[in-house]
Amino acid sequence: MTAAAPSVRRHDREIIALALPAFGALVAEPLFLMADSAIIGHLGTAHLAGLGVAAALLQTGVNIFVFLAYATTSAVARRVGAGDLPSALRQGVSGIWLALLLGAAVVTVLLPTAPALVDLFGASSSAAPHAVTYLRISALGIPAMLVVLAATGVLRGLQDTRTPLYVAIAGFSANVLLNVVLVYGLGFGVAGSAWGTVLAQCGMAAVYLRVVIRGATRHGVDLRPDAAGIRACAQAGAPLLVRTLSLRAVLMIATAVAARLGDAQIAAHQITLTLWTLLSFALDAIAIAGQAIIGRYLGAGDESGARAICRRMVQWGVASGIVLGLLVIASRPLFMPLFTSDRAVLDELTAVLLVVAVTQPIAGVVFVLDGVLMGAGDGPYLAGAMLVTLAVFAPVALAVPALGGGLAALWLSFAGLMMSVRLVTLWLRARSGRWVISGATR
Repeated sequence: MTAAAPSVRRHDREIIALALPAFGALVAEPLFLMADSAIIGHLGTAHLAGLGVAAALLQTGVNIFVFLAYATTSAVARRVGAGDLPSALRQGVSGIWLALLLGAAVVTVLLPTAPALVDLFGASSSAAPHAVTYLRISALGIPAMLVVLAATGVLRGLQDTRTPLYVAIAGFSANVLLNVVLVYGLGFGVAGSAWGTVLAQCGMAAVYLRVVIRGATRHGVDLRPDAAGIRACAQAGAPLLVRTLSLRAVLMIATAVAARLGDAQIAAHQITLTLWTLLSFALDAIAIAGQAIIGRYLGAGDESGARAICRRMVQWGVASGIVLGLLVIASRPLFMPLFTSDRAVLDELTAVLLVVAVTQPIAGVVFVLDGVLMGAGDGPYLAGAMLVTLAVFAPVALAVPALGGGLAALWLSFAGLMMSVRLVTLWLRARSGRWVISGATR
């Protein structure tokens, strides 16, 4: 046995201990929308169509602020590594205050503009009223949703991914129960489903706040808003916001191009994107572990440990990508009929899923390095790298229809080219070592 073996096993235990609960929490989150869809779907097609439009708008309004979790994880983990738990909790409290402020701003904008936004998305006259109702009520839960993001980042920074898992499971269960009671028991329809989700999200936020407040109080941390702390959180999150918006632009371009290819192609694209999202949860769980562990190592001044666990996590990314790719190939005959029996769509899926499978090892490394650099607080580089990726991907993807390419060509540009550009930019940064900056703050 080599001297490095115990260290490798220790790194593996750290990764598994954080990644497995993180994966469970990530998978639980989209179940909210699935539960709403299943319950509302029995009310009628117009109701379900309205939910689809409202959910797309709502997810966009929340997901662009995912930096609340990412930036908070890194900042808190660094301070934990430095042994300054009060400072870590103080940073977390500032992140939560920022979430509340952003949530209030989004609600203020979304409530009066809901009808115009629904119309912009092209909702039919029968679906639009349901979409507006669901969007306006659900918007009231956005502050709670953003608090959940920020508080999740606090706990991840504290090396706790189990509590978010338990809260996510409890929140999903409460959401289902509330939806059934409010939609069917009390006959509130779409409005009942929206209120059920709002109440479940508020309940989750309350649990998180209780956990964070209890820890902060125990260490004498002032819970009042601190302008300097909130400003620091916003400054740290701004580059990650640019990164997230660039990534959303990539996804929107891919979907827009797929829609231009034909009905069978856009249907197959949506199915493939659903699978891609599920695979991303597995890889993102490792990235979340990377954020928490790297931040802690750098906060403790252990630069060699940070480099070592980065290398190990890359190995995890490659291995996970290979396993997921093989699973995609093996499960294609079982997976595809679950979504459609249309032969044209199935033919498209056969080729596209092969592209997804082959590129999973690339995706595995990309997700891991993304998490490592986030954990190191290297947000400005990540923002620049994602803008470069968008600049390379956009013209190639937009040229696919003009060059006579099909959906497989589009996914080669997405899962192949786009992810390869991300791999190169992230790999160069990781190899340079410029991300390795130790200390309680970057």
